[in-house]
Amino acid sequence: MQSTTTPDVAAADEIAALNVTISPVEKFQEYLATKGKRLTTERAIIVEEVFAGHDHFDAEHLVARLSSRKEGRSVSRSTVYRTLTWLEEAGLLRKVARTNDREVYEHDYGYPQHDHLICKQCGELIEFRNQAISDILDQIANQHNFRMEGHRLEVYGRCEKCCRPAQRRPGKLNMI
Repeated sequence: MQSTTTPDVAAADEIAALNVTISPVEKFQEYLATKGKRLTTERAIIVEEVFAGHDHFDAEHLVARLSSRKEGRSVSRSTVYRTLTWLEEAGLLRKVARTNDREVYEHDYGYPQHDHLICKQCGELIEFRNQAISDILDQIANQHNFRMEGHRLEVYGRCEKCCRPAQRRPGKLNMI
């Protein structure tokens, strides 16, 4: 990904995790306790796998990653889907976009507010931060006496790679 970075715009490779006081597993355990549920081994495995990296993923990708683990501890597909819903309700995950009729998730806990450029052709998600956008939203919220708790901006279009003209290879007849 090639990006131009100005002082108020940070590219995805500059969006680093924030220091948090409790781990995602502990935070999820607290949420489950408020619902009268417990943190099972399977749920803990799912949370650990989700927070092992900062990739965007859908439920089926997560199911595939979990089933390819060599530890032999399996997690059912229904447990993955149910746990993703609870992780979202707990504020640990958020849905970013819908590509190929699947919800795409990313971490919401431990990462700063950021927005996305989404390529409609190849599906690439480009993360960015822009203080000017946040300032404008704060100003609009203040004008309407609205207490903003966060925002989600998704801009759809075509990435640099998909905008390039198609490379034509010379045909055999053109070489004669």
